[in-house]
Amino acid sequence: MIPTPFALSYLPETPSQTAGPYVHIGLIPNQAGFEIFQDNFSGDIAGPNVAGQRIVIEGRIFDGAGHVSKDVLVETWQANADGRYNHPADKQNKSLDQGFRGWARTGTDFDTGLYTIRTIKPGSVVGRKGRKAMAPHVNFWLASRGINIGLATRMYFGDEAAANSQDPVLNIIEQPARRQTLIAPRSERGGAIVYTFDIYLQGDRETVFFDV
Repeated sequence: MIPTPFALSYLPETPSQTAGPYVHIGLIPNQAGFEIFQDNFSGDIAGPNVAGQRIVIEGRIFDGAGHVSKDVLVETWQANADGRYNHPADKQNKSLDQGFRGWARTGTDFDTGLYTIRTIKPGSVVGRKGRKAMAPHVNFWLASRGINIGLATRMYFGDEAAANSQDPVLNIIEQPARRQTLIAPRSERGGAIVYTFDIYLQGDRETVFFDV
């Protein structure tokens, strides 16, 4: 039998690697004490002229043993108050707030483990290709030492019960109790509206993560 020169050979997949110890220096150097970028990314993403209800999102991230993780990189991505993303792929006929980036990058505090996002509450977003509208939500992505692949999840708002009950993504989660891991309760502190979103990486209270 004559071997074919076009036989395909497949290389094995390389092993996953966690974010290294320099992830903060490269991505959020200001928090690590390094002045590298003229304009540092941060968790403050709503400038003074951005329309919408001002809110604070905060929380802690817990490992499988219930300990607070204090070196996690946190990124969020959300629509503006009218429900439109600041991205060319969003073709909705809704207002686009040019002053609102809609994307935050910060980290958990090295001492307390608390992360903080200062933003505006997003509007309801129409699903892709005109599918059912989704409840207001914020997309999260986490990276850290000990996490092989970045973890993607969502935060929904505790005071949007009616919209949450109809959300197509929440409703694909079969166990209703598991849906609660994505819902942040609202409180007020010092005149600010605060949504607390604690994330559990493993264990009985593990947050729902998405394969995206």
